[in-house]
Amino acid sequence: MMGKSHLIISTGVTLSVMHLLGHEITIPAVAVTVVSALLPDIDEPNSLLVRKAIPEFLLKGLQAALIGAAIYLYFAGVAEPPWNIALSLLVGSVSFLPDRRLRHLVMLLIALGLFAFAEAYDPWNVIAACVLVVSSIVPHRGLTHTLYSVVGWGALLYFASAGMQDGDSLWIAGGMSYALHLLADSLTQRGITPLPPLPFKLRFKLMSTGTKKGGAVENICIMLTLVLVLYAFVLSSWV
Repeated sequence: MMGKSHLIISTGVTLSVMHLLGHEITIPAVAVTVVSALLPDIDEPNSLLVRKAIPEFLLKGLQAALIGAAIYLYFAGVAEPPWNIALSLLVGSVSFLPDRRLRHLVMLLIALGLFAFAEAYDPWNVIAACVLVVSSIVPHRGLTHTLYSVVGWGALLYFASAGMQDGDSLWIAGGMSYALHLLADSLTQRGITPLPPLPFKLRFKLMSTGTKKGGAVENICIMLTLVLVLYAFVLSSWV
């Protein structure tokens, strides 16, 4: 399912259900819901979340920096010939990696930065860094599309928000939005493997992402979501 569909469906359904159950909809809860709606696809470098977080101009900047570093290593005398040539070629060659690999590299660099320089935001810096490291090395629809990740993400939010005002809203919103993303992906032909290493697949084979039929199924899900939002935030107050 497309990223924009995940965003609308997971966010809309989560906030509507929380409102109907009497949970206060706070700005932090909305932010966690939005992030969690897209978070399972962080293992896909071309997903909506990763492309927005690591745009094309940032990749171009990284490529220019790597080429500059390669030139510097060649002329700076850091290593004796021919090792300076080998070192500069090694660094420079990284700039020619595909965009997918470069985004993985950026994710790892950001994770290192969060570990090293963002202690003031503990434990959120550690949580974000761990998510980035894991997501940069696992295959798409692998670990991030399992029930283990739903439980893990919910637990991280639970312990991180313990003691915070309206902290319960954060882990409920995050866990529900994340789970709805996986449920939406289970509608596709590929489906998900919720409990690896068990081979069981959850898939309803209703659509394939990017096809005409897939677009129709996504539009139906979006319309149903908008109806739920309308009921939860407008019509329910009249009953």
